Amino acid sequence: MNELTKLIKADMLPALGVTEPGAIAFSVAKARSYTKGELKHVNVAMNSGMYKNAFTCGIPNSNEVGNVFAAALGYVAGNAEKGLESLADVKPEDNVTAQKLIDEGKITVELSGITSRIFIQATVETESDKAIVTIRDSHTNITKIEVNGEVLEESEAEHAADTTEADAKEAVHSIHGYTLKEILEYVETVPVEEIEFVKEAYKVNLELFHEGLENPRTTFARTLLAMNGGKEISDDEKNTASLLCNAAIEARVIGLDKPAMSITGSGAHGIIATMPLYGVYKINHLSEEILYRATMLSYLVCTYIKEYSGRLSAFCGCAIAAGSGMACGVCYMKGGRLKELEYTLNNMASSITGMICDGGNQGCTMKGVAACDTAFRSVEFALEGVHIDKAHGINGATPEETMRNMGLIASPGMVATEKTIVEIFEDKLR
Repeated sequence: MNELTKLIKADMLPALGVTEPGAIAFSVAKARSYTKGELKHVNVAMNSGMYKNAFTCGIPNSNEVGNVFAAALGYVAGNAEKGLESLADVKPEDNVTAQKLIDEGKITVELSGITSRIFIQATVETESDKAIVTIRDSHTNITKIEVNGEVLEESEAEHAADTTEADAKEAVHSIHGYTLKEILEYVETVPVEEIEFVKEAYKVNLELFHEGLENPRTTFARTLLAMNGGKEISDDEKNTASLLCNAAIEARVIGLDKPAMSITGSGAHGIIATMPLYGVYKINHLSEEILYRATMLSYLVCTYIKEYSGRLSAFCGCAIAAGSGMACGVCYMKGGRLKELEYTLNNMASSITGMICDGGNQGCTMKGVAACDTAFRSVEFALEGVHIDKAHGINGATPEETMRNMGLIASPGMVATEKTIVEIFEDKLR
């Protein structure tokens, strides 16, 4: 199996609700599993990206939002065995119990620092035990488990935890060893049987999309449907793509009870990287093979940019990284190849790079709308040979440099922006 196939296959995971509340609940549930007796206190420390993304984010099986409630539900009803779907078994009475713990002051969260590197440390203290679970760099990557002062597990990543974010970026991700040309060659030549696993992403994301259309809690979904002539698939590619993409995103961010298939640790990234491609595939009666190959291209371009920006940063990776991947996938489906893909990336880099991420919330739907609009326009121009020249702005001399520059805008470029966003959030609590 090709290294690029392995990379995507390992990274493509189902996530219930926005990934950050799921990760918070997972960490608390894991820590709770090592304790007995009556709860004294739960505290979750997390980096700014985690804190921001879950701040007003909907929680699966609950009408509540945010970090504190996710932590409380993780303690009350979280199932650590289910990873990012740890809140799949929450019942109405669990929400009541969680609120009681919050009212009693037993659940707290704190900001550990301004960084795009994922960090969660959940501490659960009961009358008889104290368990601490530490997660770093990806949402379920446990690097240390400490129970009653004894370290039960500790990984190499934990030993290296004092490295700075700049130092960490020196480690080259495997995808950065490839050029866009090599990625395209892989996409065009990999045996289709090797990448058929991506069809599971469409199964999962389409179920979430239909939940978005049918659930009375959504608002954008039904308006987007009306804008598409009341049809799930119309002759309008851009409207269809926006509907498929953003009805699913809205369902996810308000916490409806269906998972998304995530990529680079984000369900919204996974939705944007796939669902518009599905619209193009259906409208143009393309083969499943073309859809699968375009999906791998979309995923790989998304990952290429995302691994420069950091998993959680101050820019909207959904629109910028996943949106650029999706644009390249659409371009490929319409006959574009290396030159047109480079033009598409230049057009994307010169337009929506810098869009902020102000957490996982209903605003992600509007960002998804902007990503779809920009992606289809970027492709339309690229296929006509119209593009922003590499001499301008952050565009690089090569498409690899352009993707790198897009990522660097986020980290280290927007660290001060991240700090400002978090300060605005904290002002809301005062």
